[in-house]
Amino acid sequence: MNKKRAIILNTTIIFSFFLVSLRLTDLMIFNHTRLSERAKLQHVKVEDIQVRRGIIFDRRGRELALNLELESLYCDPENLNLDNDSMRRLASVMAKEPRVILSKIPAAGRFAWVERKLEPDTAEKVKRLNIKGLEFLTEAKRFYPKGELASHILGFVGVDNQALEGVELKYDRYIKTTGGKVFFERDASGKTLSSGVDIEAKGNNIVLTIDEGLQSIVEREIDKAIIKWRAAAASAIMMDPFTGEILALANRPAYDPNKGGSAGGSEKRNRAITDCYEPGSTFKIIIGVASLEEKIAKPDTLFDVSKGSIQVGGKTIRDVHKYGVLTFKEVIQKSSNVGSITIGMRLGKDRIYKYAKLLGVGKKTGIDLPGEVSGWIHPPERWSGTSLGAIPIGQEVAVTPLQMLRAYSAIANGGFLVRPHVVSEIISPNGQVLASLKDKEMKRIISARTAETFKDILKSVVEEGGTGKRASVDGNEVAGKTGTAQIIDPRTKRYSKEKFVSSFVGFVPADNPRLAIIVVIYEPKGQIYGGVVAAPVFRDIADQSLSYLDIPREDNPHHAPLLVSR
Repeated sequence: MNKKRAIILNTTIIFSFFLVSLRLTDLMIFNHTRLSERAKLQHVKVEDIQVRRGIIFDRRGRELALNLELESLYCDPENLNLDNDSMRRLASVMAKEPRVILSKIPAAGRFAWVERKLEPDTAEKVKRLNIKGLEFLTEAKRFYPKGELASHILGFVGVDNQALEGVELKYDRYIKTTGGKVFFERDASGKTLSSGVDIEAKGNNIVLTIDEGLQSIVEREIDKAIIKWRAAAASAIMMDPFTGEILALANRPAYDPNKGGSAGGSEKRNRAITDCYEPGSTFKIIIGVASLEEKIAKPDTLFDVSKGSIQVGGKTIRDVHKYGVLTFKEVIQKSSNVGSITIGMRLGKDRIYKYAKLLGVGKKTGIDLPGEVSGWIHPPERWSGTSLGAIPIGQEVAVTPLQMLRAYSAIANGGFLVRPHVVSEIISPNGQVLASLKDKEMKRIISARTAETFKDILKSVVEEGGTGKRASVDGNEVAGKTGTAQIIDPRTKRYSKEKFVSSFVGFVPADNPRLAIIVVIYEPKGQIYGGVVAAPVFRDIADQSLSYLDIPREDNPHHAPLLVSR
């Protein structure tokens, strides 16, 4: 009997060890990988490294784009306790329909966003509801403290801080940097065992060339022009003609980048670099510069425009007034179409095209903003029978406002073509300058003598007898040119008799240029001429900007202008 019990006991022990061995084999060999991963999930906490976008400053260090810390609401669907009463209270606090909230909560799973980046007061109200299964996670929200100001330069980001427009998009790889993951050991209760690890990555900061004060002046004045002339749209750009630094750039309509996702396409369009228009008489800089460089004309060369009209390819082109005999200087000053076409005929197709390309027509400027277009001017072999009459006066050619400003800057700076840019420096989070984006070399495109001669001609445009006299600034000489151009009607494919583009482009002070400015007003009502619509806007922008920058009056260099509010 004892022997029988011993056999049963031994057999049981051996069988038990056999079962344990099988289980250990299963755990240690066949399911090792799966169980190791499960253990890691239980004992290691994994968190994404949160990326904070770099701050965007203006040239004086004022913040134009920064980050706010906001709380986002998420849920654990499997542990969510959301009865009808809790849902009603949650919907009330969040000012949303219950069905909208329920649509974001899946039937199964362990994580789902309910609402991203709540306003602080809303987050506090939700917390007080104390609903099981609702949790909060702190996230960074991009914030633009100046609202609409410089929106077409700054751009905006989406809910996940993904760059969508402007500098935010163009320099995204510098502003955002890269994230990653960090691992924490934790005990059985879930408490973190390791500490001192930085789980936040900071992007590089961007310093812009624009000045918030100048930007405000430009935006305020084109807002006034839009209202006064009931215009469809407007663009204005201010640039340092020697460096290509954009000091201000604005378009209307505009948008608030804090609400960029809800803005329409027309509001988000950076017309200064994405919209082409026929420049009209501002394009006469091309035939003016070409005729001086090619020695076709001098300032006092005479042109008989007494007929008041000229025929090209069977088409009659007229002057606004009959002028008689004009000097070359007066042709530009009074914006005579007949005189300009006569000069264009002496130059010929090839030379007009050559100087148009030299001055940047039909080529992107290379500005560091997304969406720039090149405009166009057809090569001579594609010109029609009327092109030699149309192109010298700014028709059958398309430019952007920035292209025209760049061309006039070449006169202001003595003959160099600059590269416009809006970013000055990229700075690391610890203050190290990673890149300085100033151009060290400029390309000479015309002689200094031609630039100086044509500058004097442009000064006469703003004097008594010129088309741009309303652009004159008290105490400082202005050099510039008016432009009035018809818009092609998309229905008839012909020039509209009601829709025009009015513009003025120039620089100030004329003999020592600090600011090059272009103003383009689309479809003004009541008046159409650039000298009436756009020139006064130029004057008001220039006058206030010279005061803001403390630039002395030329008529009394020891008398600084009164400061405007900054």
